[in-house]
Amino acid sequence: MSTTAEPPRLLTELRESRRDLFKTAGPALLVAIVGFAIAFYFVEPPPPREVVIAAGPADGNYHAAAQRYARLFAENGVTLKIRSAAGSVENYDLLLTDDSVHLAIVQGGTAPHGAATDQLEAIATLYLEPVWVFFRAGAAVGRLADLQGMRVAVGESGSGSFVLAESLLAANGVRAGREQTVFVQESVQNSVSMLREGSVDAAIFVLSADSPHVAGLLRDESIELMSFDRSRAYAQRYPFLESVTLAEGVVDLERNLPRHDVELIAPAANLIATHELHDALIPLLIAAATQVHEPGGLVTEAGEQPSLSGAEFPPNAIARQQLKDGPSFFQQYLGFWAASLIDRAKILLLPLVLLMIPLAKMAPPVYRWRIRSRIYRWYGLLRGIDQALHDGDGDLREIRHTLDGIKRELEDVSVPLSYMEEFYHLRLHVDLVKRQLEERHASPVNQPHLRDATTAGRDARSRSGPPESDLSS
Repeated sequence: MSTTAEPPRLLTELRESRRDLFKTAGPALLVAIVGFAIAFYFVEPPPPREVVIAAGPADGNYHAAAQRYARLFAENGVTLKIRSAAGSVENYDLLLTDDSVHLAIVQGGTAPHGAATDQLEAIATLYLEPVWVFFRAGAAVGRLADLQGMRVAVGESGSGSFVLAESLLAANGVRAGREQTVFVQESVQNSVSMLREGSVDAAIFVLSADSPHVAGLLRDESIELMSFDRSRAYAQRYPFLESVTLAEGVVDLERNLPRHDVELIAPAANLIATHELHDALIPLLIAAATQVHEPGGLVTEAGEQPSLSGAEFPPNAIARQQLKDGPSFFQQYLGFWAASLIDRAKILLLPLVLLMIPLAKMAPPVYRWRIRSRIYRWYGLLRGIDQALHDGDGDLREIRHTLDGIKRELEDVSVPLSYMEEFYHLRLHVDLVKRQLEERHASPVNQPHLRDATTAGRDARSRSGPPESDLSS
């Protein structure tokens, strides 16, 4: 029987018992994490570092708003590139035909017709931009129909102003060529200059109430502003229009501009996107739009915008949630990239939890089995020694040396507190086997000088015959 090969290896394993829990759950956990990472990569790619927005002419309000968005994007490590265009019509064209453009600011009521718009969705309504009809002082203009026979600046071709102006004028019977009516298609800047010079009799703009062009024309004594006395009718006839009031004195209290309440109609500036826009960018867009537009303006109350009221396309689900409930906990307290990582990981949390529950239940029993199996293997070794002592097999000195080594090394072993009972039982049983060894070693059979004296006395007695007590009997 060999008793010296096993103890060192078993003791080495027992010394590593503190790492058994990690060894038990670690591989399975590592597999789960690797699988999670692989699935995460394929399920949702990371957000892009750059996104392009179509924002109309470089001197327009859309472009100015996009520039303010870009600053917030840059603070979060994303570049927002601004693509200039003539206006909303060209913005739509870029959005639908240019694969690099996934975002645009457009004017309400300018959406093209056709199946291509099915790939668009609403992110937010940003602000209202009224329809302004300015005309030369002294002209009798009370309604759009009064512009018949005049030279009217209707905005640049491809702009939202041109599309809406042409539609509203047609609804009032005013068309280019009829009764010498002329439509002049020029940019906002050129149209303002022509109106002041008298090159045109009237000009129609779709601009924010905060536009410097509006404030400048209101201060010009040679220019007057038309009030839409049927603003509610326009709002009911055209779902993308709202009836708003420019209050007396709101532009300039000192000069009391305007000098009376002016009824206006106003489409909304809308932020729209294609379905290809990465979902992680939506919260960043909502945050930028809120920061820029929430304070309100001359015709919009603070806090009214951004919203999804009057959206012309199906709203993006994430945008709707953000506008309703605000940013998530992670978006509030973590950076954009950390929050987007967590948000993208949500779809994999359920399978991960389902995987971790059985792992958590399985790890403790496996851990207990690993610890106890090692202690039980020691018991197997002790049983072999005990059996050898019982049968008289094996070298007693070798057994003693093995037991002494086991006892010394067990003194240096560290095991979890929950398994100290089994450990101390093992040490007691090692001592028990050692005592049996000592008793076996102390037996005359195992001591040659005592065994020889005992044998000689027995032989002498046999040669001299039976004791006298036996003879007398």
